[in-house]
Amino acid sequence: MATRAASHLTEEEENRRGKQDSTRRHKCSECDKEFRFLSYLKRHMRAHTGEKPYGCEKCNKSFSHHWKLTNHMRTHTGEKPYRCEECSRQFSELGSLKKHMRTHTGEKPYMCEVCSRQFSELANLKDHRRIHTGEKPYMCEECGRQFSTRSNMKAHMRTHTGEKPYTCKECNRQFRSPDNLKTHMRTHTGEKPYRCVECGKQFSQTSGLKQHMRTHTGDKSVQMR
Repeated sequence: MATRAASHLTEEEENRRGKQDSTRRHKCSECDKEFRFLSYLKRHMRAHTGEKPYGCEKCNKSFSHHWKLTNHMRTHTGEKPYRCEECSRQFSELGSLKKHMRTHTGEKPYMCEVCSRQFSELANLKDHRRIHTGEKPYMCEECGRQFSTRSNMKAHMRTHTGEKPYTCKECNRQFRSPDNLKTHMRTHTGEKPYRCVECGKQFSQTSGLKQHMRTHTGDKSVQMR
């Protein structure tokens, strides 16, 4: 306890010194980032050293910052203090609430530098970039096939396991991926979002539109069913 108290006193002293000399900067020797307070630099250094001094008493996971431990503890307590004002959905972290709010606002702050497509989450942009780079870091352990996103690999794995976790509420038919379920739902709703630019005929699937287009182009390289 004495050590922790001394640490807090040191941080308070650093903050006082920083207020007295606002031009003082503490530079990281690893990445050249600068900080106003030495205590901030010390916390930042954990990103380089890997130090994680804050341990969870429930599961022994460790964290580099106290706020990360606080957020993690909610996975044990079930506490969700952040509520969406639009739909009342609750979240354990403020960052998760901010991401969720974009489903209401339509905000997409992350843009692909190659094709200008925009995304609501940085993780989705990172996955999308692999379309341009051709990178496929996720490999199926069963057949060696590679994928650009973890979600695509998981969907593929179901071809080996036979798992079909997505169920149609109308007819109870099951599917391996949410996209397949979404396509199937059009058989119930009658939705046909794909329109032929030549004659205006509409289709529920892109495959149906592609086959139909051959009636205009005369392409018979693939047998139509």
